[in-house]
Amino acid sequence: MTSPVLRDARPRRPGGIDLKLYGPFIALAALIVIGVLVNPVFLSPGNIGNVLTRTAFIGIIAVGATFVITAGGIDLSVGSLAAFSSGMAIVAMNATVASLGAGVPVVLVGMLVAVALGLAAGLVNGLVVTRGRIEAFIVTLGTMGIYRSLVTWMADGGTLSLNSSVRAVYRPVYYGGIYGVSYPIILFAVVACVGALILYRTRFGRYCMAIGSNEEVARYSAINVDRVKLLAFVLQGVCVALAVVVYVPRLGSASATTGLLWELEAIAAVIIGGTMLKGGYGRIWGTVVGAVMLTLIDNILNLTGAVSVYLNGAIQGTIIIVAVLLQRGATARR
Repeated sequence: MTSPVLRDARPRRPGGIDLKLYGPFIALAALIVIGVLVNPVFLSPGNIGNVLTRTAFIGIIAVGATFVITAGGIDLSVGSLAAFSSGMAIVAMNATVASLGAGVPVVLVGMLVAVALGLAAGLVNGLVVTRGRIEAFIVTLGTMGIYRSLVTWMADGGTLSLNSSVRAVYRPVYYGGIYGVSYPIILFAVVACVGALILYRTRFGRYCMAIGSNEEVARYSAINVDRVKLLAFVLQGVCVALAVVVYVPRLGSASATTGLLWELEAIAAVIIGGTMLKGGYGRIWGTVVGAVMLTLIDNILNLTGAVSVYLNGAIQGTIIIVAVLLQRGATARR
């Protein structure tokens, strides 16, 4: 039997288009048309491949953020965690290259360190939120500062650089691919498909929506709210780690500015995609479209040169505010 909370989770407009469901796709199509009109190079395979590869990092993180936000939480620490995980992975690889040699085993060590840290960080965030009964905003605001400070300390205010021999082995993870499709894009597609399967086809996904809609009702419905929230934060941490795995070989370094404002971009992608910021309703494919839209906006601005790239953060912040206002307006009309 379907819970009333879940049945009413997606707003509909009788006799009209469900803008929450189709709005992001319509906006993406409009952006593509604008891009083509602005510069014919926009649709070139090289530019499209570059856009999708750059989207992969934020997109993977945003898939995890969709679960956290759908369950009524938020994670502001993802960018700082990405920087800290990148730094630790680089330190681990540099420390083991002497004993293992500059080969695949060293790269695997770095990947395992990144994944383990992401999982542990998500677990810590989830435990403090659920056991400590502290708002997710406060908890992740604190861990955001902790992770950013740690990577700055590790780099002594500078940059942690990967051993050049190891980087040569690791580079294909970012720059390589299969049949012209880069590995970051492939990983992004896999993460999105798995995320969609979990959110739409499992009890965990339905529980996230139920908890975000009304946590107390979810508790009375025998849902283990704390466990679901904990798993959502762990999933977010793992998604950050996966993004780090394909991000490190791009620059081969980490510093205090690595992952800066990634939390803003991830949240923007989720909200643009139609997921309700207050929780209770999530769309994985909408999140994917939202992430692509953000990168397309940057790409179009770069192609035109009409707006400084330093204003991209301001544009993203404006998009979040407008998207939330539209959500509340749609809610008020129902």
